[in-house]
Amino acid sequence: MNSSREKINIFWFRRDLRLDDNTGLNAALDSSIPVLPVFIFDRNITDDLHNDDARVSFIYDELKNINEKLAGSGSGVLIKKGTPLKTWEELISEFNIGAVFFNRDYEPYSIKRDAEITELLKKNRVDVRTFKDQVIFEEKEIQKPDGGPYTMFTPYKKAWLKKIEAQEIGTGVERGRARWCKFRNNFPALEGLEFRRSQIRIKPYDLSKLKDYNIFRDFPAEDSTTHLGPHLRFGTVSIRRIIQVATTQSQSFLDELIWREFFMQILFNFQHVVTGNFRSKYDNINWRNNENEFLRWCNGETGYPLVDAGMRQLNETGYMHSRVRMIAAGFLCKHLLTAWWYGEAYFAGKLNDYELSSNNGNWQWVSGTGCDAAQYFRVFNPVYQQTKFDPHNEYVRRWIPESGKRSYPKPIVEHAFARERAINAFRRQY
Repeated sequence: MNSSREKINIFWFRRDLRLDDNTGLNAALDSSIPVLPVFIFDRNITDDLHNDDARVSFIYDELKNINEKLAGSGSGVLIKKGTPLKTWEELISEFNIGAVFFNRDYEPYSIKRDAEITELLKKNRVDVRTFKDQVIFEEKEIQKPDGGPYTMFTPYKKAWLKKIEAQEIGTGVERGRARWCKFRNNFPALEGLEFRRSQIRIKPYDLSKLKDYNIFRDFPAEDSTTHLGPHLRFGTVSIRRIIQVATTQSQSFLDELIWREFFMQILFNFQHVVTGNFRSKYDNINWRNNENEFLRWCNGETGYPLVDAGMRQLNETGYMHSRVRMIAAGFLCKHLLTAWWYGEAYFAGKLNDYELSSNNGNWQWVSGTGCDAAQYFRVFNPVYQQTKFDPHNEYVRRWIPESGKRSYPKPIVEHAFARERAINAFRRQY
């Protein structure tokens, strides 16, 4: 470890686990002061996870890759585990820090954490420099003519596309004169951090899938999606590089990326959505919230093969195809009349690409309680959806080998009955 009191700058890795085109890191490396990269396994988050959570294993492996790349410069990533406030107090006492660089995050917990750390650093005469990195446009960069936030996707998308046309989306590179802080780096073992290796492996992303994305995107048996979600969530790839590819290869995929930023600005501007309905008129829906039915949904035992296949895929792999997510989520909210926040919490604990804004926004969309949500009378028929998107039952057979056999459960509820029940429950709120 660099034990001298030589002044250093620190770059704080968070949702940006890469050396390439990293806005805050590039800014830190542009200074004349050596840069020490730091990552903190935040106990406020990890203590609520299983110690073999696939996302933790993924983060660890990405940090180890970065560490190995930095070894040639006589440096590495300093890994810490603890609460951010206590960890930064230790870093301040251990190093002579000139400035701390980090990329901004927009979730409620992150905003509160960063404000607390910024206050601590400034009290100790440490400069704080923050940057936009994980999005193309931040929460207040796309606004209505009256200055307020958009709550409908289509006008937001039009404004987003108009704004991006007016500017060039460039990517940065690591500067040749960069100086890394020299220190002896004893990179910890995963077990030394009180974690265990997950049996779930997060797939590499594959942008070659974009050329046929419009054709196969809705068919889960094809496995034709990019698997980009976790990589955007943890920043192993730059959003700017992804946008550059998407704009030339797939408008549909670009739309999905715009949805991501739309939901981010919804979360920032309407933080009540974390625990409540975006549209308060639905606060009095008479949800059934039957515990046994919810558990059958979680375990993939509803008797509706496409719903069950999706849930079993999620439970086993930490991934579920996007079309099936919509069907499974809609089934829970509409067919079983279980409040969306039960399903949202379950997905949060399972999805490798979990992101609060998108998870919350999409669950409220399918339940009909969110901004720009599906109409309350839109209740997907899971049998028809299976016929349309898994016509040869390839996806279903892959995850439910007992489908069609006597051992497979009968439907938990009859579709026509459930549809009418859901419509009546929502109609009463109008």
